Amino acid sequence: MKPPSNLPRRRLLLAAAAVPLAVPLAALAGCTSLVPGQRPPPNFYRLTPKSTFDPDLPRADWQLILEPPVANAALDTVRIALMRQPMEVEYYARANWTDQAPAMVQTLMIESFENSDRIVSIGRESLGLRADFVLKSELREFQAEYLGAGPPEAHVTVNVKLVKMPRREIVANQSFTSRATARADTLPAVVNAFDDALGNCLRKLVEWTLRTGQEFYDPPHSGA
Repeated sequence: MKPPSNLPRRRLLLAAAAVPLAVPLAALAGCTSLVPGQRPPPNFYRLTPKSTFDPDLPRADWQLILEPPVANAALDTVRIALMRQPMEVEYYARANWTDQAPAMVQTLMIESFENSDRIVSIGRESLGLRADFVLKSELREFQAEYLGAGPPEAHVTVNVKLVKMPRREIVANQSFTSRATARADTLPAVVNAFDDALGNCLRKLVEWTLRTGQEFYDPPHSGA
């Protein structure tokens, strides 16, 4: 994936014209108050955490810290990425995530683990919690793809490595990928497809982490 270091202005405008955007009526009504020549503000979108999991998941008595996912420059942004060619990244016009994509995914991962109700403690590295495991992750794919006929497809791939503390030993790694086709070639439909694709990855990621961590966890020995 090639970072859009010098993406021409004309290509951004073409991307905006090719994909219809849903603009709330309130935003249209507010256009009259804009300073002449000022563009309308972007619309902001968020995704949802996963809340349904396998009921047979083990209960974890260990603590987990999630490091912020790393991502390449094309995805480490609030802008919503799209691809019309396999080697070129563009962005939807006037459309942003509510946070940088990796930070948003980290928050959704934490909320999904909490929603599983199977782990005693989970948090961000910045909280300074003592951890039995650290989950390192990389956001490798997070874009809508227009590579065939019909509506675009949201493509999400997250790679994770489970690190056992305190020796910082990688005990397991796994990649989770999912695709979801938008119901229409509109931005709200594309965002819903992102939500479906990421939700599928989050469910598999949480279940794999809990089962794998339980396999490698060494509970403290009680005194005699």
